Amino acid sequence: MQVLIINGSPRKNGVTAAVLHRIEKNLQKADVEVFFYNLGELKMSHCTGCNYCYRTGHCCIEDDAELLSKRIEEADGIVLGSPTYASNVSGLMKDFIDRGHFVIEQLLHKKYCIVVASGENYGSQDTLKVLKNLVLFSGGRLSGKLRIQSTFNDIEGMLRKRQEQIDYVSQRFIRGMRCKQYYPFQSIVHFFIFHLGIKPFVKKKGTLYQGVRERWSKLGIV
Repeated sequence: MQVLIINGSPRKNGVTAAVLHRIEKNLQKADVEVFFYNLGELKMSHCTGCNYCYRTGHCCIEDDAELLSKRIEEADGIVLGSPTYASNVSGLMKDFIDRGHFVIEQLLHKKYCIVVASGENYGSQDTLKVLKNLVLFSGGRLSGKLRIQSTFNDIEGMLRKRQEQIDYVSQRFIRGMRCKQYYPFQSIVHFFIFHLGIKPFVKKKGTLYQGVRERWSKLGIV
């Protein structure tokens, strides 16, 4: 099995990274192949909103965001983590979401996922919701979620309090991938989102969204 862990924080050694590295350690103990990416280290331009990807199936900007999206296609599981900035995901994570072929193109189709949101106050629940919806709307299977409230940079204190929870979510994630676990409620939610919202919209666009239709055919969605 292969898992990609994506740190949406510009800080490589902050609380978000510490949680993600703990998950990484648990995965490696279970002989899972893990690739860890810090978005802050990647070359990633802003989305220009040109819709080129919808027509062709790939972005007109050839940088690390496009390469990482291709890596996600090949992986069995994805872990997405972001700190909370202004009650939302970080700017880095938002750029990646915009560039990553997620919702319309169903990048996470049947992939097992964990989402992690960190922050000092209630705004982290909004960050977690953004990441949860991203997985569900993009066709993923949400195996676990972690909302980590922690004093800024208090990594040791956070791990003392939350290490057991992080380990538990990691193990659920591993079991889910190995057993091909099915989540009925999530599947129902995605069915209505896709068939009543996304699919009719793309169909109405015709050849302007030809790249999207080809990707769906490749995934066996339609």
